Amino acid sequence: MASKKYLLLAGLFCLIISSASAQKVGASYDVKDSSLIPSKRMPLHSQFLEGSYNFPAKPRNQWEVGFGLGMFTVSGDVPAQIPTPGFHVHVRKAFGYVFSVRLQYLYGIGKGMHWLQAENYYKNSPWQNAGYHAPYRTNSGTIVSSQTLSGGQNGSLEPVFYNYKTKTQDLSLQGVVTLNQIRFHKAKTSFTVYGFGGIGATVYDTKVNALNGSAKYNFASIPSGSHDNRKDTKDQLKDLLDDSYESDADNHGPRRPKLFGNTLKPSGTVGMGVAFKLSNRINLAIEDRHTFIKDDLLDGQRWQEQAWGDPVLTRDFDSYNYASIGLNINIGAKAVEPLWWLNPLDYAYSEIRNPRLMRLPKPVLPDSDGDGVTDQFDQEQTPQGCPVNSHGVTLDTDGDGIPDCKDKELITPTYCQPSDADGIGKCPVPCPTCENCPDLCKGGKGDGQTCAEKLGQLPSITFGKSNKLDDDAKAALATVAQRLRNNAGCKIVVVGYCSSNKREQQLSWDHVNAVITYLVEKEGISQDRLIFNYGQEGGDCNTVDLQPAEADDNRPNTVPAPHPNLRKN
Repeated sequence: MASKKYLLLAGLFCLIISSASAQKVGASYDVKDSSLIPSKRMPLHSQFLEGSYNFPAKPRNQWEVGFGLGMFTVSGDVPAQIPTPGFHVHVRKAFGYVFSVRLQYLYGIGKGMHWLQAENYYKNSPWQNAGYHAPYRTNSGTIVSSQTLSGGQNGSLEPVFYNYKTKTQDLSLQGVVTLNQIRFHKAKTSFTVYGFGGIGATVYDTKVNALNGSAKYNFASIPSGSHDNRKDTKDQLKDLLDDSYESDADNHGPRRPKLFGNTLKPSGTVGMGVAFKLSNRINLAIEDRHTFIKDDLLDGQRWQEQAWGDPVLTRDFDSYNYASIGLNINIGAKAVEPLWWLNPLDYAYSEIRNPRLMRLPKPVLPDSDGDGVTDQFDQEQTPQGCPVNSHGVTLDTDGDGIPDCKDKELITPTYCQPSDADGIGKCPVPCPTCENCPDLCKGGKGDGQTCAEKLGQLPSITFGKSNKLDDDAKAALATVAQRLRNNAGCKIVVVGYCSSNKREQQLSWDHVNAVITYLVEKEGISQDRLIFNYGQEGGDCNTVDLQPAEADDNRPNTVPAPHPNLRKN
């Protein structure tokens, strides 16, 4: 029968495992939520939020209330019958993530019956009190085969089969240790394994089924069983016996404490359990607990029968086992789940992965030459105080080889180069009048060439589906920039096309702006040498043309975006 009990529990275990594994387990509570912190821990919580204390305050957590049913079995001198019923209720509160305390009430009914006949039951046992005749021990210790009855007559020996029914209650305070809720690879678990132990008090009342109404049973009609045929013997006894259990079993009488007329004994409990989460409020628990009491009369029998000879007083005490399945409910508002369901590592891992409260130091990026461009992007060690482009390269607007910070003539015409150490060029002496030197007036310079002639045919820049410049466009603009450096007195006009609607106007502006921005930021060309001209007719909407500017062209080099919000959308 015991094997069937554990087989049933194993089946229930597998069923619950399969259902609990499908539960979706989320992360723990928000450590910033002040509503979950009790008032006595609020100062610590405030220090944590301010960053002056590293550990979050323990949150308010729910109580667990549980109830369940199970099989109650007594371990004593008389073999137990199973299954016999029991039920329990409890309340449980966490004191930490591992340790909690539980107060549990248990009620169980235990039954037992021996398959061996007994004839040497002791004097004043419930069987003798019911009128059965047994051997009698004289004052000298001799065993005689009959006993003198109250009427002075001798009776023959009468075999009996020991049996009992006990109603047991206990109240115990247990410490519970959770073994597996600290997880390293996920936030929470769908089941917990725990062990428990505690002390309490047990009250029991044991009866014996010795009479059929007021008459004795004829046990002599049933042969004594053995290990081989004990089932047959038990079946015959069940047919013979009623379910009255009318006779008081052996007990301690007034020598031991009583509660409501029943025997009261201190007890100790140990056990193991597994709880499976069904939701954040409900879980299902399977437990097995064993309770020890310093008493040998839980089964109503203080003597152990021997096959041939005297009864002997047993030296071991009775105990009882309770295997159960129960439903537990978490109760409480503005509180997290009981702490044994939460993983204390969850906050630490989430903060490492996505810092919210972690105090991070400001990044320090080295800039050894102090030019404002960090060393990882800086392409040269720039002298102190020299302006640089986005690559950390010293600006040289006129391309004469003298950086702007040392150039006393910021724009030296190409025809006046090479410059001296101060960046000043050696320009040829111009003709005094336009009549003598007509080329001077035509080009604005003494070399007789216009900017259009100096710069030559400039490329067009084509855009794709975005406003970004591709590698071909950047290469073309590098060529344009080099020509501008070689002709310091020249400007160019950056022309964008299309303006029939707001979208085209903004797109044309974006294309022109992308070209000018690249020439200024990436190639180091002064923005004063670039004329911003967008929204023109007669060209392709995705093309920007570069044209040499006339000497007297003073159009602006920056123009506000016509529809900036449209561009963002």
